[in-house]
Amino acid sequence: MASGGNRPFRGTPRPLSGGPVKFGPYWLESRLAVGGTAEVYIARPIDAKATPRRLIVKRLLPHFVADPEGRTMFEREAALHASVLHENVVRVFASGIAGDEPWLAMELVNGCDLYRLLRRTSTDGRRLGPSVAAYVARQVLSALGSVHEARDARGQPMWIVHRDVTPSNIYLSVQGQVKLGDFGIARANRATLRSAGSDMLKGKLAYLAPEQVAGEPFDYRADLFSVAVVLTEMLIGKALFAGSGQLAVLLAIRDCRIDPLRESRDLLPNGLYGVLERALARDPSQRFLSAAALSAALSPFDTDPRASCTELGTLVRWAQSAPSMEQMQAVRESAGRMRAAVAARTEDADQTAEYAPIPSHVLTQLGRRLGPWTFARLVEAIATGEVERGDQVDYMGKGMAPIESIEELARFLPARSVTTDQLTDVGTPEFVDEVSIESLTTVLLRVAETDATGVLFAEGPTESRRADSAPLAAGEAGRKDLYFVRGKLHHVASNNATELLGEYLVRRGMITRDELDLALAVLPRYGGRMGDTLIALGLVASLDIFRAIRDQGRDRITHLFQWRKGKIAFFSGQTAPHVEFPLDLDVVPLIVAGVEACEPREAMLAEWRSRFDQVLGPGQARSPKIRAAPWPPLYKHLMDAVDDPKPLREVLSAMAQTGATTATEVLRALEVLLIAKLVAWQ
Repeated sequence: MASGGNRPFRGTPRPLSGGPVKFGPYWLESRLAVGGTAEVYIARPIDAKATPRRLIVKRLLPHFVADPEGRTMFEREAALHASVLHENVVRVFASGIAGDEPWLAMELVNGCDLYRLLRRTSTDGRRLGPSVAAYVARQVLSALGSVHEARDARGQPMWIVHRDVTPSNIYLSVQGQVKLGDFGIARANRATLRSAGSDMLKGKLAYLAPEQVAGEPFDYRADLFSVAVVLTEMLIGKALFAGSGQLAVLLAIRDCRIDPLRESRDLLPNGLYGVLERALARDPSQRFLSAAALSAALSPFDTDPRASCTELGTLVRWAQSAPSMEQMQAVRESAGRMRAAVAARTEDADQTAEYAPIPSHVLTQLGRRLGPWTFARLVEAIATGEVERGDQVDYMGKGMAPIESIEELARFLPARSVTTDQLTDVGTPEFVDEVSIESLTTVLLRVAETDATGVLFAEGPTESRRADSAPLAAGEAGRKDLYFVRGKLHHVASNNATELLGEYLVRRGMITRDELDLALAVLPRYGGRMGDTLIALGLVASLDIFRAIRDQGRDRITHLFQWRKGKIAFFSGQTAPHVEFPLDLDVVPLIVAGVEACEPREAMLAEWRSRFDQVLGPGQARSPKIRAAPWPPLYKHLMDAVDDPKPLREVLSAMAQTGATTATEVLRALEVLLIAKLVAWQ
């Protein structure tokens, strides 16, 4: 058995109508699986002398045949798969092109994948025993050790990261063998770290490592994390990372919330929890150093490999005897059609009302009547402060009630809607100043240095729109509420309608205006959650939404650095209301992004020119924590350059020799480092 792509459909082999079909050097006998990019067949060689007599043939789906990217991925899979010869890796016998279609011929594993076995055990309320689970995990780790250590024809390391270690890519035979397959999204690179581009994360979401989800560099240790997730699922009988939707799952992974494992700790053999906890560490440097090291840590729990192999084979045969996913799907579809037929005879106008929501009306505290509004328009009005706490809303014909008492709407309310100089109900601000690069950098560094929890209110002109009703530009206005938890950015609220998620995605070209309108029309069905709506409609991938929400929070702060006037005030100890997507962003990269987005000020440039002969040297940073923060390479190079004090002119000359930056970029970086007291005038 072999995978058909990233989202395989698996079931009992389906004989082809009309009998076997000739394809290249093979007869395709039955289709086994179809996925997002390819389909998989059980086949036999046309040459009667060729071996093996039965194997798997994988071919691209028709609409990918003419796609250069699809063909390149397919060819890369063939090359990577063929570069690893190991008893626990599905073998590739050959590859080629039939007509214009590329194909792979691979080993047929007589059995099922781990996904099907776990579904069967879950249905019957069973779990794999610790020894069998450890046996499976160690066999997979043996395969990964070979993958990670693979070398090319010249003997150079290939640095392969599989990136899709999931139950559906772990194949189990009736003899108890374990094999790792599907290198469709694997990557080989001569650098130890890969940056996490979106094309690299097409694997099953629940098995990704936190660094992959967060868009950070990752390496082979991400595969080891995935093995630990699979092992945990085998042991506890349920998913380790779960949630109400795909975004919730990604958040659980990013934050490494392993509560289901902790809750089952007492059910595990003594010492196994500690091994898993280390293997599932958020920081890759805290995990095991190699597949062999993790396998060695699991060896005490793989008590009798031969007995486990036999037991696994028995379980595979038992799983094979169950109705296939294809058969169960057919039963569900048949039952669904029957229910739909009954519903069609009994439902009338109520069903129509469900898909044509009743508009909402608003009565403000000043007596203004607003509406009728769609749900999307109402959400926009709440998020931007047009409708506030205490206003009455007739939500979809349910009768007037305070907006804060309506669960579907209350979560869109900003924590405060008054100006910063009126915030008497949250105590005395610890920091108050006019908006500027220096004031923003100062207060944000203070938050990072002290691991502060609190809120930074930023306000420009009180009007949210100009006289011509056009939205205010980033430098002109609005209100932003920046919430921090333990020194990291937790949430950013804005009253600018152009900064809502849907509009943000349109500006980035991730969706079209028509697609946004479609999402807005069905938003109530998904609780007003734009991200979940777009995912459900198939308009944007969940991981892309996840990262866009994170980037949106970053960009809202970047815009704040561009304000030409306004006031900021920081209140310690204040926390945000319920936030469904905590950003958890480091502050220093936010400062850097904000400063780099600003246009150089003429006065600032003139000031720098007048100081070319002044000497720069090391500063007295507020704390070692600020110095150790994740500063970009340019900033680190500048700090190193002034360890030996020298005139600014020489600093600029030294940086220019690197050829990596402009003088303006260097001066902007110096401005931040001076504020941070990491460099200083001597």
